[in-house]
Amino acid sequence: MKIVIQRVSEARVKVDEKTVGEIGKGLMLLVGIDENDEKKDADWLVQKILHLRIFGDEEDKLNLSVKDISGELLCISQFTLIADYKKGNRPSFIKAAKPDKAIPLFDYFKEEIAKSGLKMESGIFGADMKVSLINDGPVTIVMDSITKN
Repeated sequence: MKIVIQRVSEARVKVDEKTVGEIGKGLMLLVGIDENDEKKDADWLVQKILHLRIFGDEEDKLNLSVKDISGELLCISQFTLIADYKKGNRPSFIKAAKPDKAIPLFDYFKEEIAKSGLKMESGIFGADMKVSLINDGPVTIVMDSITKN
């Protein structure tokens, strides 16, 4: 799995002009699932994301996690993160998990995030989504799952 983590002051996702997910201060997660990803990848990422210290403390040092600030999370499926761009100019998405594997793993990832008790919203898998956000900082981190490290 590959995830782009963005610290946001707000974020929302629309499908067919209707807002389907919206958060305030917290993290927006763009989630790409590889054909070889498993639940253990999701488990590792969930723990890393929930405890990642990228929010400022009283001295404005990055010492607080999304859990520490009772932040919110917006999860967006993003198969294009798994692009192979090494040859030519047109990216290949052949290594992205097919929907029959990706949907259950994405749902599992969201369920594990939700167990934190924090507000968690998401887009709609496979839909044409319009995502907007205000990146706070900006702070953006790209994280690969444990099997990729």
